Amino acid sequence: MSYAAPHIGWLQIAPLAIVLGTGLVGVLVEAFVPRRARRTTQLVLVFAALVAALLLIVAQWRDTMASGGVSLFGGSYLLDGPALAIQGTLVVLSILAVAVFADRTSVGQDAFAPAAAAVPGSDYEELARRKGLEQTEVYPLAMFGLGGMLLIVAAGDLLTLFVALEALSMPLYVLTGLARRRRLLSQEASLKYLLLGSFASALLLFGAALLYGFSGSLHLGEIAAATGTIAGLEGLLLGGMTLLLIGLFFKVGAVPFHAWTPDVYVGAPTPVTGFMAATTKIAAFGAMVRVVYVVGPSLQWDLEPMLWTVAILTMVVGTVVALVQTDVKRMLAYSSIAHAGFVLVGVLAFSTEGIASVLFYLVVYGLATIGAFAVVTLVRQTRTGAEGTVILGEATHLAQWAGLGRRSPWLAGALSLFLLSFAGIPLTAGFAGKFTVFTAAADGGAVPLVVVGVIASAAAVFFYVRLIVLMYFTPEREEEGEEGVTVVTSSGFTTVVIAVAAIGTVLLGVLPGPLLELLGQAVKFLP
Repeated sequence: MSYAAPHIGWLQIAPLAIVLGTGLVGVLVEAFVPRRARRTTQLVLVFAALVAALLLIVAQWRDTMASGGVSLFGGSYLLDGPALAIQGTLVVLSILAVAVFADRTSVGQDAFAPAAAAVPGSDYEELARRKGLEQTEVYPLAMFGLGGMLLIVAAGDLLTLFVALEALSMPLYVLTGLARRRRLLSQEASLKYLLLGSFASALLLFGAALLYGFSGSLHLGEIAAATGTIAGLEGLLLGGMTLLLIGLFFKVGAVPFHAWTPDVYVGAPTPVTGFMAATTKIAAFGAMVRVVYVVGPSLQWDLEPMLWTVAILTMVVGTVVALVQTDVKRMLAYSSIAHAGFVLVGVLAFSTEGIASVLFYLVVYGLATIGAFAVVTLVRQTRTGAEGTVILGEATHLAQWAGLGRRSPWLAGALSLFLLSFAGIPLTAGFAGKFTVFTAAADGGAVPLVVVGVIASAAAVFFYVRLIVLMYFTPEREEEGEEGVTVVTSSGFTTVVIAVAAIGTVLLGVLPGPLLELLGQAVKFLP
């Protein structure tokens, strides 16, 4: 009896292994490294791991594009062009997001609660605050979440897809409840996210069960092959695909599965909101594009009514509800919902141009999103009393942003750039992104979707420009009583992130060609 040793592509799984391994080492750091040295140790580990993962992804690019990709672990892990491109995007955005995690402003504090398990307002929480305790567990949690994201975009079977979805979700449930201020709101957001996320995971798992019942396999390629050979079980196929897509719609915040998005974005620590808004959406869309383009082509006529309906509702509801928001974070939350609809337009092109346009849109959206939420972390409320002026949490009400252009011109300028990119104004990356997805969709025959998208984009300009007008053309409001607003100074991390995001937004708006050409190589899925 002979035994054949399994082949493991260590180079191909190295970025994923490094990220997850760093998360495990980070847990050990919390147990064995003295408290005073934990933050520095965690930051060195995390940034070294992310840079190493990015370099390994870059090193694999040429061979992966030439070979079309590699199938590992019996087809459970498919490292093809789209997977590698999205993994690289996720790692780059995670470097920026973790830098915002690490920032200590002039207040001397980060955005996270000093004692996550303490009852909000308790003596224990106050004692932890006075002693200057920090939640350095956020770094391994972020690594575990990123590991799930890297896995889900390369998942070749539904079981791996489900495990990856849970791996990326669980750390985010915890991170959402760790805000330093407005602790009850943060914990409420965490609970909502957990409950609704559990329902979505259950629906996805039920859909996987139905697809297994239809095809006898959990592998996407085998399910796709079965769609042309098995008759009489179409109900299982369509029901399974519908439930599977609903689970992914929840993660991207598509209507009508978006109810968690505004509450979680507002309640979570703002650095976590930026991380979640960019990377989770990108990872979920990566999984969705694989499912739709591998299994969906033979079901295009059956799935299109549902996909079109979700795309239109997502663009319209996200835009219309954002028009009436008075909270910056909630406005950006509904904006992210609308952008999910724009990405769905590119998905529905059902072409290689559609895949490339979606990949490009996710890059430019992620850059602007992390940059915008990084700006939000620096605009704070103040309270003046007997002890002097105390700096509180973020000033998120729109009225509090009046006159920011005079108080901090560079910060207001950066946010204006990100907002104009969200609106799709020419010479920003957002314009190039919308142009590519709309062009791909129109070429694919989805002209009505493009019309709705253009109208929604035009309407969205109002609430983006409204904030710009407040910052530059509205007089700074008179402080009433003890309340005020100030701009805190970054220790350096957040400033660098905002600068990098702004430069990327401009460069990709003026010169989108090189990145589009690069991503155009990464449009072939392994079956």
